[in-house]
Amino acid sequence: MDDQPGEAHTVPSAPPAVTPSDSGELLDSLPEDRYLNRELSWLDFNARVLALAEDGSQPLLERARFLAIFASNLDEFYMVRVAGLKRRHETGLGVRSADGLSPREQLAYIAKRNQDLVSRQTAVFEEQVRPELEAEGIRIVRWGELTDIERSRLSVYFNDHIFPVLTPLAVDPAHPFPYISGLSLNLAVTVRDPDAGTERFARVKVPNNVPRLIRLESDPESGATFLPLEELIAAHLRELFTGMEVIEHHVFRVTRNADFEVEEDRDEDLLQALERELAQRRFGRPIRLEVEKDMSEHMLELLLRELEVDPYDVVAVPGLIDMTCLDQLSEIDRKELRFPPFVPATHPAFAEGETPKSVFATLREGDVLVNHPYDSFSTSVQRFIEQAASDPHVLAIKQTLYRTSGDSPIVEALIEAAKAGKQVVALVEIKARFDEQANISWARTLERAGVHVVYGLVGLKTHCKVSLVVRQEGPRIRRYCHIGSGNYNPKTARFYEDLGLLTANDGVGADLTDLFNVLTGYARQGRYRNILTSPHGIRRGILRAIAGETAAARQGRRAGIQIKVNSLVDEQIIDGLYEASQAGVSVDIVVRGTCSLKPGVAGLSENITVRSILGRFLEHSRIFRFAGSQQYWIGSADMMHRNLDRRIEVLVKVIDPALTAQLDDIFASALDPATRCWALGPTGEWTPSPSASSEVRDHQSELLATHKAVS
Repeated sequence: MDDQPGEAHTVPSAPPAVTPSDSGELLDSLPEDRYLNRELSWLDFNARVLALAEDGSQPLLERARFLAIFASNLDEFYMVRVAGLKRRHETGLGVRSADGLSPREQLAYIAKRNQDLVSRQTAVFEEQVRPELEAEGIRIVRWGELTDIERSRLSVYFNDHIFPVLTPLAVDPAHPFPYISGLSLNLAVTVRDPDAGTERFARVKVPNNVPRLIRLESDPESGATFLPLEELIAAHLRELFTGMEVIEHHVFRVTRNADFEVEEDRDEDLLQALERELAQRRFGRPIRLEVEKDMSEHMLELLLRELEVDPYDVVAVPGLIDMTCLDQLSEIDRKELRFPPFVPATHPAFAEGETPKSVFATLREGDVLVNHPYDSFSTSVQRFIEQAASDPHVLAIKQTLYRTSGDSPIVEALIEAAKAGKQVVALVEIKARFDEQANISWARTLERAGVHVVYGLVGLKTHCKVSLVVRQEGPRIRRYCHIGSGNYNPKTARFYEDLGLLTANDGVGADLTDLFNVLTGYARQGRYRNILTSPHGIRRGILRAIAGETAAARQGRRAGIQIKVNSLVDEQIIDGLYEASQAGVSVDIVVRGTCSLKPGVAGLSENITVRSILGRFLEHSRIFRFAGSQQYWIGSADMMHRNLDRRIEVLVKVIDPALTAQLDDIFASALDPATRCWALGPTGEWTPSPSASSEVRDHQSELLATHKAVS
């Protein structure tokens, strides 16, 4: 019987946890201080994003965009990671981190480091980016910097468009302190009654349904002028508090806990449970209070008391609060201030000549490895699903969806396939953080079209990126597959760097058939042919591959490990890499974000290097290369506890020599000593590399040039 839409399934109980000894006997001499703190390492990653904004060689509007990305990253870090630490501290679950710090100690380090980073962010904007924008005719001004004519125009705009939606909320015995929603921008105002002489506090919420940066009418050739919305409101406070004297006003912003957990119960509809929790997210406890640096002590004390925020959760911002608004500068049509435009190339295997052939015909000739955004998503992965939906010989399509775009062509193709009578299964992960509501909407749309929708496994997130197409070809059934590292999202595929394997390999097809039976039914599949899955097999498989290289090095045979991931924090994987280093294995790691491994420590990790590449595109692919055994794996899993223990992830083995050569080229470029990157030192410091005086290569620019040449 078909699975009912919305049914959640329980994963079979996992086998015993893999211990380091599964990858070989670890030396007893591993030091206790062998890990870097995960949270502080993440802050170091965001500092590298900030460094891109500081880098004068980056296009000016891109530097502004990096400031916005830095701010957005920090918001999510507080809503999730800091919120989790605070919850553990307050509930007494004071489990120490791998580097020995209690939650309280980590929070203290985070508070100090974050204040330093925010001050540095303000300095970058005020001392570098803002003046350089102004030199290009792009002004972000304060009310006092406007001309009388500009003020007059904006006053009309305020009265017509802003004033009607503002609601000043007083605080007095008859009016309790208002609820402050998470990430909303607010004005804290003190007013005085001129008759009674008493002072009162009021809050004015800055509307979030109008642009934060108001663009003034100006000559397109002379540039653009923007005024922050809170400046406009502050200039007209007397109109909101008529008859009162405005004593002071300051901007503040609250960040709330968004790290909720759905209590999954097999007897309850998971979708309804998630919707209930989403409704509560906006009421999460405050975990950060951003205030203007010159806010009076009296006003700050009132906010701390009413919001129940600890003083160490206050971030004093010496400039513009919430720089995510700098994303609005993308409206400016100044191509010379941006990265050069590019059009993703159609992969040569899918290039249509005089006689176009289907994706299926191409894959029958051999596997194809696509590297987005250099290879076009729309002419490879998207075309694969769209052709499957319209092909009369296709019997079934099975697909996982973790995040997708608002106007997803993938979802539309699945709907068309279901309408055409094909068997279509979509596993929609409705617990994908911050995309829950969008995924709930997609799930319901798919259900209405007749797609069999499954919400995932109880207790696990389905993070893998896999598609399976079943096609009737004469007397036989053939299966076509896609396994990737990135989401089925054509928009993010233009700026996320990802890999995907498209194949008609029988073994991979059989593996995905078994996997979908686990995801949609009650199958208990433990072993596969050409893939590794978590929570059961990825850690075990990677540790065994590491152990194989370690044994080879000890026997004097060829050995080497190269890993490219977003994050490396799993202690068992790290210890396995330490052991490999001690055996003489050369280990090279490219990590975009968090890394808890300490490279270059004498006697522990002197054979390990760690570097980070950030730039125009977000490095998102995961690649594992084991030189001695000639194993190559790609997929969705980072080396983190959540990916290895609490998610459904998939890595697939890449076998075709032409495709493994592509992976070799990626590593060769990323690991070239001349490639611009940051290198991690043994005490956790990240250093720009190579030195400023050296000739440097840009990994992403060169891949762009290579793919353009091929196309």
